[in-house]
Amino acid sequence: YLRKEKNDLSITANTIRAYLELMEKAFLIERIDRCSIKGKRKLKTLPKYYALDNGMRIIQNNSSSYLSTFFLENVVCNELISRGYEVSIGKKYNGEIDFVAERNGKRCYIQVAYYLTKEKGPDEKKSAFDREYDAFDSIRDGSPRYVMSLDKIDTSHNGITHLNIEDFLLDKVEIKIT
Repeated sequence: YLRKEKNDLSITANTIRAYLELMEKAFLIERIDRCSIKGKRKLKTLPKYYALDNGMRIIQNNSSSYLSTFFLENVVCNELISRGYEVSIGKKYNGEIDFVAERNGKRCYIQVAYYLTKEKGPDEKKSAFDREYDAFDSIRDGSPRYVMSLDKIDTSHNGITHLNIEDFLLDKVEIKIT
């Protein structure tokens, strides 16, 4: 992006890494590493960064819209960390799980969505409902699986528990790890 905006600006990957590291040290962002779900090991590639202050999301998007799945992911990520979970992003052969929450050698998997609509958008292969629930298809261990959204209707099925994000944040429901 920076190269496109300023043709005379030469910026390296090391410079970007240095900026991200400084932002971590200043407690502006949190680095969330990826882990292999099958091998249960941390991967050294492509971490995601989440803002520790959700206001940073607004600055990044130059918008006051809170209506995005990534904003909700950011809120859930911060909440999991504040509750003492070690959080990573689950890497699968054909995709990823938004969060793997672990504590004391136990884990659960979490997908986050704004709303779980069953209709597909014009450029989408799957509906939000199918995309979020189907993300767990290739996971074979017995760890609990959750889909969190703003939907008030419980859409739990096939052993996957639906949680309303507001209820989770207000401690009306809790996640289990095994």
